[in-house]
Amino acid sequence: MAVAGRMAPIADRNAPLARRNPVAKLGAAAVLALALVVSLDPVGPAVALVVELFAVPFFGIRYGALARRMWPLLISVAGAEVTLLLFAAEREHIVASALALGLRLLAVALPGVLVFATTDPTDLADALVQNARVSPRFAIGTLAAWRLVPLLGDEWRLINAARRARGVEGGRNPVARLRLFASASFTLLVGAIRRGTRLATAMDARGFDSGARRTSARTQRFVRADAALVAGACALAALAVGASVGSGAFRPLFS
Repeated sequence: MAVAGRMAPIADRNAPLARRNPVAKLGAAAVLALALVVSLDPVGPAVALVVELFAVPFFGIRYGALARRMWPLLISVAGAEVTLLLFAAEREHIVASALALGLRLLAVALPGVLVFATTDPTDLADALVQNARVSPRFAIGTLAAWRLVPLLGDEWRLINAARRARGVEGGRNPVARLRLFASASFTLLVGAIRRGTRLATAMDARGFDSGARRTSARTQRFVRADAALVAGACALAALAVGASVGSGAFRPLFS
């Protein structure tokens, strides 16, 4: 139950955009991501990010809950910004470059966070099979892997607790702490591989790779509102790129 609770959506399922088809939400996020990586300027990502933040309540998510879900991303962006500012060889345009990078990372990642924060994993797997015609083997395997992700955090805490109980700690020695971190990471990796292998064997034994035609217990419909969401993402992508070009800040990724 604890695992299911951590994986459950944090949004109001009755919100206008939260109840859209998972494939439509994924498609909208993909469109925005593709549009925002074609240029290195800060204008396009800034425009997209403002609109994305404005749309957050329509996904049924409070800004505080969104910030708690995104804190690892925010720390990563801050780290990238500090790294650029401290170690860049050319400092003339480094502030603008750092700003552009931070805005782009946030504008590209936020739609993905909204998708997975408002989508039930089972609904996503059903929609991928029914609407995107994805192989059931891939969709169900992805669903199983997604359900197992929280277990990695539990196992990491268990590994470290077991080591502390045996008196194995790095103390204040950074080299010893790094060595123990690498050892614990390898232990976690081995455990994840073993669990994945057992899961794959169990799924094959239950006929998930039989090749027989599968049916779905829950129907996922792609309606006009879902198409409107994808169209809205396309319009936002065009607006972001247009603002970048119109302002003269457009810098193609490959030039």
